[in-house]
Amino acid sequence: MAHHALEITLTRPLTVAELHHAARTMPLAPNRDATRLMTVVRARTPGKALTRLRRQIGTRLPVDVITTHYPDRSGKVLLNVAFTPAAHTALKAAADQAAQTPQRFLELAVHQALAQHAAAEVDRLERAMQHLLAHTTPAHLLTAVGHCLTRTSGAAPC
Repeated sequence: MAHHALEITLTRPLTVAELHHAARTMPLAPNRDATRLMTVVRARTPGKALTRLRRQIGTRLPVDVITTHYPDRSGKVLLNVAFTPAAHTALKAAADQAAQTPQRFLELAVHQALAQHAAAEVDRLERAMQHLLAHTTPAHLLTAVGHCLTRTSGAAPC
């Protein structure tokens, strides 16, 4: 059986006591503010690892989403989301109306939202660049970007 790295996104930061209690069940690595956790789960497939982890800690912690940390063989990061009964009913109705499974409907909705976010980010950066170029030369801007990109990670941000 393989080991799968999973990331747990929480609905709120954990207290020290909650983290200590949960870490007795399995090894957990929290981020700085204890809003995300990393763990490794042994299972045959990434999907089974997500399900196993949800069963183990889903009721003990304020879990929002569990994801695979690395993409699968087809390049996808898998999501495990627990919906309320009302949300599940609404998702199923919307998927039925679109003649899709709830999983496919959600997958397409997430892809569309990510594409919209990426397009909005490109537009925002383009507007910021136009503003910067209005007040400096392309050569000076390129030099400043180069300096920012080559600073060490311990240095102050640009």
